[in-house]
Amino acid sequence: MTESREPNTEQQEEWQPKIIGFLCKWCSYAGADLAGGSRIPYPANIRIIRVPCSGRVNPLFVLKCLENGADGVLVSGCHPGDCHYSEGNYYARRKFAVFKKLLEYLGVDPRRFQVSWVSAAEGEKWAEIVKTVVEEVRAAGPNKQLSAPVDKCSGAPVKRKHLKND
Repeated sequence: MTESREPNTEQQEEWQPKIIGFLCKWCSYAGADLAGGSRIPYPANIRIIRVPCSGRVNPLFVLKCLENGADGVLVSGCHPGDCHYSEGNYYARRKFAVFKKLLEYLGVDPRRFQVSWVSAAEGEKWAEIVKTVVEEVRAAGPNKQLSAPVDKCSGAPVKRKHLKND
């Protein structure tokens, strides 16, 4: 039940990965804002969700993103030791190290979930991290493993019904 690590190259050329980023409002979000304000180019594949602290990101948020069609998820916070809330990033670092192992155990390609530390003054570093994450997720291919709905009783794949506009 593990996903293929070698996606079809023809599909990959047309396909652009969808990445969700959970960014700490005190550091990483400010670093992303600095990159944008300084016109430092980075891929537009990422959709940013500002959170109070990287330590407040629930691992279920990551699973829900992957389940609902995101190809990758990035959690980014303050550098360890520089957390606005003292220990939030230490908590995030421990929590997501274990969570990443759980994802690997479940057969999810580890390239789909990344954690980074970016300060408010590191706009260029933010741009490089986004480029790296997009390249790694693109190499992993489209997320098909968690996005397919299954029947809750039988566990069999369920075909999605499309509503017609009448």
